[in-house]
Amino acid sequence: MGNVLVTGGAGYIGSHACKVLKAAGYTPVTYDNLCTGWREAVRFGPFEQGCLTDRARLDQVFAAYRPRAVMHFAALSQVGESMRAPGLYWHNNLAGSLCLLEAAVAAGCLDLVFSSTCATYGDQDNVLLDETCAQRPVNAYGASKRATEDMLRDFGAAHGLRHVIFRYFNVAGADPEAELGEFHQPETHLVPLVLDAIAGRREALTIFGTDYDTPDGTCIRDYVHVMDLAEAHLRGLRWLEAGRGSRGFNLGTGHGFSVREVIAAAEAVTGARVPVVFGPRRPGDCTRLVSGSARAREELGWTPARSTLREMIADAWRWHEAGHYTR
Repeated sequence: MGNVLVTGGAGYIGSHACKVLKAAGYTPVTYDNLCTGWREAVRFGPFEQGCLTDRARLDQVFAAYRPRAVMHFAALSQVGESMRAPGLYWHNNLAGSLCLLEAAVAAGCLDLVFSSTCATYGDQDNVLLDETCAQRPVNAYGASKRATEDMLRDFGAAHGLRHVIFRYFNVAGADPEAELGEFHQPETHLVPLVLDAIAGRREALTIFGTDYDTPDGTCIRDYVHVMDLAEAHLRGLRWLEAGRGSRGFNLGTGHGFSVREVIAAAEAVTGARVPVVFGPRRPGDCTRLVSGSARAREELGWTPARSTLREMIADAWRWHEAGHYTR
């Protein structure tokens, strides 16, 4: 089936995509600087260490492997950090993506699947977010992803670069075989924070705000299983291989879960109590963020088959108990 260059393939979502690619007959070539990724997560194909902004290194990798396509996951992704240090995000996410696109075009590799984000939509609270919604990012993370989307369109018009853009919401779960999982430093995602609290790796989980206009007072988010997400990226690759046009898709379930619902599900799965403390609302936290994904369902034939709350937490807990990556 050929080689696929996977930038950020040592990270959470990228490594799961590599597993799905390998199972489908492709050879994933991971390109990662290990800034936030883990060498132990690279299990399904060759590993090449390098930065997105290193054009000479990218040229070497394209020449060595001659990939048929690129899956571009590599990015800094912490919203709070992007507000404190926007230059990091513009340099890494946008300048790095520019370097990658130029290298891909020079190598004649013209199919690219891009990992974007719902943060490109900004603060549109209590709206079912689909691809028709205006993109108004409010932080450097979302803005750098939106700018990369614009750049992809320009490279398409000028150089024939074909692309699929995926904007997704909260990702959770782990590889069901427990080979791969979610681990960030620092950890900011709800499900691993909950499981860390259960395992005693942190004293308690902080619930930020209990007075939202929701049934239980805590904010609601749309969660999608990481393996469902990886499957969508494979479908995006096949979309491009079939010669279909460049396209953007939202990926979610169309249903949200509150913080308290996630905690209750984790307690049911593990049989253990989640120690919690309560804090004030965080600035910028919306009441409800849920994805409309009808386009992905109708055009890609994608269904988030594993994205039940119980299954996401059970898979994450299985990997959590098996141990974390190490530097």
